Amino acid sequence: MIIFPAIDLFDGQAVRLFKGDYKNMTVYDKEPVNTALKFKNSGAEWLHVIDLEGAKSGTSKNFDVILKIKNATNLKIQTGGGIRDLKIVEHHLKSGIDRVILGTAAVTNPEFAKDAVKNFGAERIAVSVDINNNQVAIKGWQENSNLNALEFCEKISNDGVKYLISTDISRDGTLTGANVNLYDTLKKIAGLKIIASGGVKSIDDIKKLAELKIYGAIIGKAYYTGNIDIKNAIEVSI
Repeated sequence: MIIFPAIDLFDGQAVRLFKGDYKNMTVYDKEPVNTALKFKNSGAEWLHVIDLEGAKSGTSKNFDVILKIKNATNLKIQTGGGIRDLKIVEHHLKSGIDRVILGTAAVTNPEFAKDAVKNFGAERIAVSVDINNNQVAIKGWQENSNLNALEFCEKISNDGVKYLISTDISRDGTLTGANVNLYDTLKKIAGLKIIASGGVKSIDDIKKLAELKIYGAIIGKAYYTGNIDIKNAIEVSI
């Protein structure tokens, strides 16, 4: 299982939200490159970088910071937030980003993810499905799409999507533990590689997720609060 240390960006800073609430934000690093280098030194091969302003507004406001992180670390990066058309996807990939994450646009435009996979290949596209009460949330978790989450995941699999990032919003930033049952259900959808996100609080969570044999796990707040050491997480995930 691949460990994806997370960096959420707002106003050029590394921050974390509590249950997706922009009014409940903690700044952890005013220079996110420093955090990224710590992840590299801990043995990380991938980073999960989200532009929170972009997720909310639909524009890539922190893309320059993301490129600084890429250039400083030379790690593989999957990034999302504000990526809502194929031109932006192409721009990100040509700029050196390894995998682009589609969120809101993959929900509101039924053909978007399918077209992105067709144009750029399944290895370079991921879809983020943020779940709130079994439904898909959009626009930086601020709105509910009224789509059933499981049915939507099955649809994107049929559209050729290979990588699914799934966040249980009720657990994100809460350190209450990963929703193992959710990921156990999602991994049964043919063709999808699942990346777990939200609520991971301890090395025990990492071990449980690794036992599911899912593709990856994102570690966010648990690192920033000192609950999880990235090097240790990588060791137990193998």
